[in-house]
Amino acid sequence: MTQSEMTLIVGTESTWSLRVWMCLQMLKQPVKLEVVHLGAPGYSSKLLRLSQSGLVPVLKTEHGAIHDSMAIIEYLNERYDGALYPKSTMERALARSLCAEVHSGFMALREQCGFSVKPVAPLTQRSPELSDELQRIERIFARAKGRFMFSEPCAVDTMFAVMAYRLESYGIHLNTSAAKYQKSLIEWSLLQQALAEGRRWLTLE
Repeated sequence: MTQSEMTLIVGTESTWSLRVWMCLQMLKQPVKLEVVHLGAPGYSSKLLRLSQSGLVPVLKTEHGAIHDSMAIIEYLNERYDGALYPKSTMERALARSLCAEVHSGFMALREQCGFSVKPVAPLTQRSPELSDELQRIERIFARAKGRFMFSEPCAVDTMFAVMAYRLESYGIHLNTSAAKYQKSLIEWSLLQQALAEGRRWLTLE
């Protein structure tokens, strides 16, 4: 298998599939896609044939298959000369910590605001847990140096771009300086391309 023959197994309505897809686009790396319609009849058995973990995304390379979105991003970062994280040691560490926080946290947001590339009804009530998480998101977003978290777009921006869209789709708009980063991410052409790609996945057989 050559570099151009990498295959990315993705799932419909999967935030992590979109994030990894965005990282590959940032790297300008060609990749074949295999789409699994999550929730369709028989999808679990199909997914288990494609993914040892039974989860998406999975990246198949000449070195073998890599599952879990963060592992894929780290693999791509190493393979392509650190292109997915800032050059500064401290900023790189912060970027990784923020990515890890998204990867393992914000459970109330996930539960109360299910992700969809299609329109959803605005959220009318917020649990105390969600309110706490939104305060944390505001503190993170307020740290952005400009259009992106650091001087150049990196993996952490793919994490928060999907989150920014998710918040907006439920009518959740952040305050003060956090709102600028949210707006910037929503307007980011790469996010708009990812959302269009996610909608295309829904149309595939």
